Amino acid sequence: MSTVQKDRTTRTEAAEIMPFGGWESTPARAGLDDDETLFRFPAPDDPAPSTARLLTMAVGAAALGFAAVGVGALAFVTLLGGAPFWYVPTLALFGLLSIALTVGAFLSIHRAFLPWLLLACAAGPLTVDILIAVLY
Repeated sequence: MSTVQKDRTTRTEAAEIMPFGGWESTPARAGLDDDETLFRFPAPDDPAPSTARLLTMAVGAAALGFAAVGVGALAFVTLLGGAPFWYVPTLALFGLLSIALTVGAFLSIHRAFLPWLLLACAAGPLTVDILIAVLY
């Protein structure tokens, strides 16, 4: 059995064990090289990001998360006092947008500047959340 056939057999067995897996063995679309793919899960043969880079991104994401917890606590107190119908959906929309940008930052960790740009952009919707929660 050749190594290619053996590799395919291993991937098939893994897909049967974990039906939600398989993204790591999905071939790239024709015409796309790795430089054009901005968001992807790391492949097994990708080099690990530096510890300092990962730690800095994690600290930034944690700061965003702690701020979001503060917004949630303040929103809960506001809800107990009575809030209009638009209050919770608006906070949820901006909160989820901030989370999506943070997830995108971690999915693009192998890029040079994109993760930092996405983490900085994630602060924008969270700032809107903070302003809505504090000013209402």
